[in-house]
Amino acid sequence: MVVETEAYGGPGDPASHAATRSGVTKRNRAMFGPAGRAYVYRSYGVHWCLNVVTGSEGTGEAVLLRGVHPISGLDVMTARRGGRMPLAAGPGRLAQAFGVDDTLYDHPMDRAPLMLAEGWTVPECDIVTTGRVGVSAAADWPLRFYVAGSLGVSVPSAPPFDPESA
Repeated sequence: MVVETEAYGGPGDPASHAATRSGVTKRNRAMFGPAGRAYVYRSYGVHWCLNVVTGSEGTGEAVLLRGVHPISGLDVMTARRGGRMPLAAGPGRLAQAFGVDDTLYDHPMDRAPLMLAEGWTVPECDIVTTGRVGVSAAADWPLRFYVAGSLGVSVPSAPPFDPESA
């Protein structure tokens, strides 16, 4: 179950790979494709990260999958992570646990080998909104969402977004 995400809003979002300073590049072209496809990239040349394209074709919007609460396939994820814990709390760990690499770039997320399926409803009161993690630009934008109390959350201690202080 996906329990933590971070949204990136296209060319007007300075933290996005689709920011106007970059435009469409070889690295980010999948972000500008149709919604429901994988945008996979290496973070700092080390960890793969998995995003799902969310905007209309040409807009460059995507959501980074930051944390997952594993409910099946634990043996496979544990093997891929070499037994290290947590299994999928954090975008790099998540990608490693799911076997994500550049072969899944632009992959349609409605078919094997990696699919995003509808889960169950989480009560709105259990969803925490904060600023984004690990970005320097627009880090305070309230575009990170996680399920309170989930073990799959990478940074549960980040302060919640307070609309009164915005």
